[in-house]
Amino acid sequence: MQHDALYYPSPSRRMAAFGTRGMVATSQPVAAQVGMQILQQGGNAVDAAIASAAALSVVEPTSNGIGSDAFAIVWIDGKLHGLNASGPAPQAATIEAVKARGHASMPLHGLLPVTVPGAPAAWAALSERFGKLPFADLLAPAVALAEQGYAVTPVAHQMWNEAFHTYSAYDDAAFKPWFDTFAAEGRAPKPGERWSSTGHASSLRAIAETKGRAFYEGELADKIDAFFREHGGLLRKADLATFQPEWVEPISTRYHGHDIWEIPPNGSGMIALQALGMLEQMGAVGRDPVETLHRRIEATKLAYVDGLNYITERDAMKPSVEQMLAGDYLAQRAGLIGEKAVDPVHGNPIMGGTVYLATADGEGNMVSFIQSNFHGFGSGIVIPGTGISLQNRGASFSLDADHANALAPGKRTYHTIIPGFITRDGQAVGPFGVMGGYMQPQGHVQVITAMLEDRLNPQAALDMPRWKWTKGKTVEVEPHFPDHLAQALARRGHHIVKLADTISFGRGQIILRDPASGVLCGGTEPRTDGAVLPW
Repeated sequence: MQHDALYYPSPSRRMAAFGTRGMVATSQPVAAQVGMQILQQGGNAVDAAIASAAALSVVEPTSNGIGSDAFAIVWIDGKLHGLNASGPAPQAATIEAVKARGHASMPLHGLLPVTVPGAPAAWAALSERFGKLPFADLLAPAVALAEQGYAVTPVAHQMWNEAFHTYSAYDDAAFKPWFDTFAAEGRAPKPGERWSSTGHASSLRAIAETKGRAFYEGELADKIDAFFREHGGLLRKADLATFQPEWVEPISTRYHGHDIWEIPPNGSGMIALQALGMLEQMGAVGRDPVETLHRRIEATKLAYVDGLNYITERDAMKPSVEQMLAGDYLAQRAGLIGEKAVDPVHGNPIMGGTVYLATADGEGNMVSFIQSNFHGFGSGIVIPGTGISLQNRGASFSLDADHANALAPGKRTYHTIIPGFITRDGQAVGPFGVMGGYMQPQGHVQVITAMLEDRLNPQAALDMPRWKWTKGKTVEVEPHFPDHLAQALARRGHHIVKLADTISFGRGQIILRDPASGVLCGGTEPRTDGAVLPW
């Protein structure tokens, strides 16, 4: 029977999922099954998150891979922990070195935007500190998927096909391994086609056997080093060997009686916290949907321009995180929100492609985990014979030496990927996240306000039509965004652009836990191939 796996003429409806012993929500059903399998084998939520993340590197290579970065927020034994596994720029990566290669700004693809990947180290660090099952057992399902193959899903195919056309524009031998690995038939695999990668399986097996060190100090590091030397890149084995993920204290803001938590900079979660903090300062607006939506958009815009201007490595930031989240500063920023849309500019508080997954177990442990190549497949650079596709996170660096996020050796860049977490009165409510590049803080604002102010369940919050601020007064909206709201926003000065596709509006997962009963309630993203599995 012939059919189009991307054509859906009728609206579908998904109910929130409920469970008592565990839950896994990811952007790929097979990866969710892997996480659930680990829970049912006696693993905890951390084990399930690691196994799902490794599986996602195989079944959704369009968004993440072994060469990704990662962040996590973990609630375990009644305490919140943060992990920043974003890697720094190579020691040879200077502004002068990039400009000498003919670039006026950081390129999006190729060897130069590759920074040290953090995902394998994140898996190992989480397992060592909080896991129950042996690390090799957690990666075994991903190894099997890569070796035996799996059927490509519709949205993954769509993103795969876009990457194929993007990288086809480059006449550079460094891109050839991407085509050898991911487009061996001369095209992207179609929905339902089986795809496998023995090189990917071999790399995952080496990472499993060495708890990640093969990637940073062993055979895989040697292959990465050799490829970059051959093609004129800057990353070296010495850069990989010195990398360690950083355990951090999450940062938070108060919103509607809950504490909303994010990873501190160099991650961009502070943008979501600033926007929610402004909205909290302004108070409720009653039942006026246009005023409510207008305020949320304006607060997000004001937070975003602050973030783009100031966020970099936390120690290098001026102003500080504390100054940017201070109540008086957020009140000052909120005071700029009026009846009409503004062209936002940053304030001065000193004076005044990605995958997201969530897991939970029956003991109350919960994980918010995000892993990303940045733009789709990332840099377009694949290490031959390994299945390792490398992120292009360094593309966010500025070549302006005076910019807060200026490129420097060993520096971590501004990061879009952000896991979120909700607590109330010192107790875990649950993990949430919306992946999708610069959409992510905006997605966080939208699902949090939908759940805590509009009182929608997790699935309904994810189903809501989304908007995305892009620049100035321009706001893109999804195809099914209500016309009457779009028209009302336009009358307030917003430049509304309705898009024909939903893929750029983020892909999220949410799991919430009832503190009284322990019952879990979850939702998964309707804009991707996602699944939420309860137990």
